[in-house]
Amino acid sequence: MANYFLQRTKMALPLLALIALLPLWQFICWLFAIPEFILPAPSAIIKAFIEVEPARWLLHAWATLKIALLGFALSIALSIPLAVMMVRSQFLTKTLFPLLVIVQSTPVVAIAPLLIVILGAGDAPRLAITCLITFFPLVVSAITGMLATPPELIELSQSLRAGRAKEIWQIRLPYAIPHIFSGLKVGITLAVIGAVIAEFVAAEQGLGYFVQFSTSFFKIPQAFAALVLLSAMSLALFHIVQWTQKVFFNWSLPRDKM
Repeated sequence: MANYFLQRTKMALPLLALIALLPLWQFICWLFAIPEFILPAPSAIIKAFIEVEPARWLLHAWATLKIALLGFALSIALSIPLAVMMVRSQFLTKTLFPLLVIVQSTPVVAIAPLLIVILGAGDAPRLAITCLITFFPLVVSAITGMLATPPELIELSQSLRAGRAKEIWQIRLPYAIPHIFSGLKVGITLAVIGAVIAEFVAAEQGLGYFVQFSTSFFKIPQAFAALVLLSAMSLALFHIVQWTQKVFFNWSLPRDKM
């Protein structure tokens, strides 16, 4: 019972800190008469949020959420099988890993216009951009987890004449679940960032597009309201991944988190 209340208190502390920060933010904006186009006060952000129709918020939020989730799902579908193949083959690891590092090191914003020219102006380039941003952490976390499998477990499977497929699916992948979920937690937040970057480049809907549209007309409070929604979306998706691990892979959590 004591641990339960301790965990609830730890969860409430960030929210209490944010609530305490808002009056200070409001006071500083009022004291120094900071213009709204530089730094809007929380009251101005709330007012701007209310002024925008709920249907419009839902339209833009859904456009961003759809691309983030589809790009994230695509990166999972590509990264996990690739990680398995790289673990099974040192040749693939030595060949593909440097290429993955090069792709990850290339600024996505720089190649985004090229992707739009190649893939068109629909959802395809936005999915590609989101997938590129989220792909690398998932591959690295899956490979790290599978390679961290204790050697004695591998030797035991070999002594029982288990094939390479069973070694991967029954030993290496289960052992890698905590690492994979670490990558998923990083990747889901990066997916939202990728969706927003894609909307900055080419989109007619989405919270990223709404931020760009608002700032171009110096409607900074509206842009801040969209940023608050983006932060809430990232936080909610992160907790969904965390909840998924707790419900379906509870055994992979540390003892104090179970």
